[in-house]
Amino acid sequence: MISTVLVANRGEIACRVFRTCRELGIATVAVYSDADADALHVREADAAVRLPGAAPSETYLRGDLIVAAALAAGADAVHPGYGFLSENAGFARAVTEAGLRWIGPPPEAVEAMASKTRAKELLGIAPLDPAAVTAAELPVLVKAAAGGGGRGMRIVRELSELEGELKAASAEAESAFGDGEVFVEPYVEDGRHVEVQILADAHGTVWALGTRDCSLQRRHQKVIEEAPAPGLPAALVEELYGASVAAAKAVGYVGAGTVEFLVADGRAHFLEMNTRLQVEHPVTEAVHGVDLVALQLAVAEGRALPPEPPAARGHAVEARLYAEDPAAGWAPQTGRLHAFAVPGGGGVRTDPGPASVPGVRVDTGYASGDTVPVHYDAMLAKVVAHAPTRAEAVRKLAGVLERAVIHGPATNRDLLVASLRHEEFRDEGRLDTGFYDRNLDALTRPGEGGAAYAAVAAALAEACRNAGRFGGGWRNVRSRDETRTYEDGTADGTEVRYRPTRDGGFEVLAPEGVRAVSAAPDRVRLDVAGVVRDFAVAAYGDGTVHVGRHRLTPRPRFTDPRERTLPGSLLAPMPGTVVRLADGLAVGDRVEAGQPLLWLEAMKMEHRVTAPASGTLTALHAAPGRQVEVGALLAVVQTEDVPAEDVPTAKAPAEDVPTEGVPTEAQEDPTA
Repeated sequence: MISTVLVANRGEIACRVFRTCRELGIATVAVYSDADADALHVREADAAVRLPGAAPSETYLRGDLIVAAALAAGADAVHPGYGFLSENAGFARAVTEAGLRWIGPPPEAVEAMASKTRAKELLGIAPLDPAAVTAAELPVLVKAAAGGGGRGMRIVRELSELEGELKAASAEAESAFGDGEVFVEPYVEDGRHVEVQILADAHGTVWALGTRDCSLQRRHQKVIEEAPAPGLPAALVEELYGASVAAAKAVGYVGAGTVEFLVADGRAHFLEMNTRLQVEHPVTEAVHGVDLVALQLAVAEGRALPPEPPAARGHAVEARLYAEDPAAGWAPQTGRLHAFAVPGGGGVRTDPGPASVPGVRVDTGYASGDTVPVHYDAMLAKVVAHAPTRAEAVRKLAGVLERAVIHGPATNRDLLVASLRHEEFRDEGRLDTGFYDRNLDALTRPGEGGAAYAAVAAALAEACRNAGRFGGGWRNVRSRDETRTYEDGTADGTEVRYRPTRDGGFEVLAPEGVRAVSAAPDRVRLDVAGVVRDFAVAAYGDGTVHVGRHRLTPRPRFTDPRERTLPGSLLAPMPGTVVRLADGLAVGDRVEAGQPLLWLEAMKMEHRVTAPASGTLTALHAAPGRQVEVGALLAVVQTEDVPAEDVPTAKAPAEDVPTEGVPTEAQEDPTA
């Protein structure tokens, strides 16, 4: 039997595997990069081994170092988690050749299904010939043969763009997975992404353990998943089960895996088979009452599965909570999590936080005080709600997310809540992969009222803090009105005007219709149109103020003229690595508005930086491999209506744009 497991991964999946191991009496070993030295998964493990460096290519993608770590720590088995090396047949072989037990499918099965082109060949599906694609066949999808999660994937709607997108997808796939092979297939518009969880033992039993719907996606990466997939005809479900079991048996599959389909017009189109555990596996666990990691361990020990899987019970929905800004092109965010607690149970939570909610599970790799690094995936947690019906599970999950305490980087929490409450999502017959294409602008539009009242609470709490710091009290001479403006996601922010009163309170002058009931440095009560609401306020040294679920930034009272952004400046929207420039791009070139100039890689995603207007490129401070901080000057485009003296000239890179650096190899995406 297995006695000690090393998890060749990081973050929440490592913590999740450790939890099951603890319950089974199995010792655990973590591996960690220098950026993860104090990460939660390291603190949760019984032992930990350092992988020197920070970039995935130096650490979590180094199979030789991980095998050596397992041997040094006395582990007798390796669990790959998902992402990184989880679908790497060479790593699986290295593990077994070292005398360790591999908690995953046989390397031969990984090889057969790891390449999407070979998987399709097994099922008799031929990709399109890129040289023979016609306009009538558009749109098509360029897709990496290895890996997943949107890396190396491009939608092509114009034939003239196909050659360029093939090159770009190949370069991205090579960086992410070490395999630049790409292929072309028809792109099905607005279908449903449906998958089947399979589990197979070494004795010939293969379970089709229910369906999942993963249609709500951004950049081909899943955002909200649920089980079972709602509204599918029974005949189609049986067809999906049959195809999935057949695919597993065709390659002698053993362990947990997922077969993915795109469902459109009542037909199922095979996408791929993932030879690992999926991020969304908890919804299957909730509905079928199983622990898939425990079953993986049992299968790895050679035990047989029962002939039939447990029946489904109720409905489960999972949301992926990310440190990212959906309104800014899904830009990933980094920084310190000052406070982090989600009202759930069953997952890894180190904060007491809000009261637990029955039927809610939280899997996370972070706790209060941790820092979200730039090198890896930006997922903070998976939050799962299980209930007798879909409507109850959706309502429960939205409420839990709304009450979560998340103080630190911007997150997609508000988007998740708005998505779960959107009429299209509530109507199970309208689920498809085009949901965010249609609704993102409306879902990220700031709501009315709530942020403004939060700004009032922030201003009064600050006044209380200042009074305690400097001495306060009412004076017989009427004080001038105090004004404070907060950036709150609205175009102009919220301006708050107030004045102290004789009784030590405050009179709110703007916004109108708000009365201060009481105020303290950390809590403010406001009366809005006769309804009294309580606001918890927390201010931090990085300048952010968190009021309930609102994240506010005070606007400086006086702007330093030296800090103005020069016309045409392209600033780095996030810390990351410049991975490439547009072909032949040089200072003096004429560029057009919207033209891609360079690409940044941050937290496993590639971000395109485009010209803000048509004009001349007068400065270029970016170079492939260069590490940049958020706000660093990348380039300058001079437009015809801007005087030359207002535009910075090409010069040496600023100090915050180092001239040294090597490209960071992107993490294989763990969110597919």
